[in-house]
Amino acid sequence: MKTPKVQALLFDLGGVLIDVDFNRVLEHWLPISRLSLEELKATFRLDLPYEQHERGEITAAEYFAYLAATLQLQDDPARIAEGWNAIFGDEITETVALAQAARAQMPCYVFSNTNPTHQVAWTARYPRVIEAFERIFVSSEMGLRKPERKAFEYVAHAMNVPLSAIMFFDDHAGNVEGAAAAGLQAVHVRGPSDVRAALQAIGVA
Repeated sequence: MKTPKVQALLFDLGGVLIDVDFNRVLEHWLPISRLSLEELKATFRLDLPYEQHERGEITAAEYFAYLAATLQLQDDPARIAEGWNAIFGDEITETVALAQAARAQMPCYVFSNTNPTHQVAWTARYPRVIEAFERIFVSSEMGLRKPERKAFEYVAHAMNVPLSAIMFFDDHAGNVEGAAAAGLQAVHVRGPSDVRAALQAIGVA
């Protein structure tokens, strides 16, 4: 069966367009925690409250209070938020440049599992990245997150593009698998070369 022609590109944000690393978060929290770094790494999880925070089901204050209790942090929301935003590194310039070039040929969008605290941070810190895309879909605004099928259906509907005509780029295998199951043409990104190869394969310079 012939693969449908790609009509739009959909990129993950963290890990594809900008560098993110939770180790930086935990290292930032170390001075305000009763736990060692090894204990912090063993205790911190992308668990149910984490997912609820990304869907907007609980507030930052509620999630940070949960983190303070779980990770034995001094309950100082400002310092916890500062550490939470330490996740961000540099933009991944080669992938951003590929997306900018691709946008001359077809619409380009972002779909990020994220939360309001992080959204404020990356919006201010990476204006060049933000400007490279038609629209950024944010899980905490949608009430849906990857790899949920309904999340991909929501985005495709908003883009007015069939699921099968969207090429999706993500660094998390579970999100790639969920996107593929929903019908998108999903690409597992381990670096800019994966994005470049996928774009070249569909004739996008």
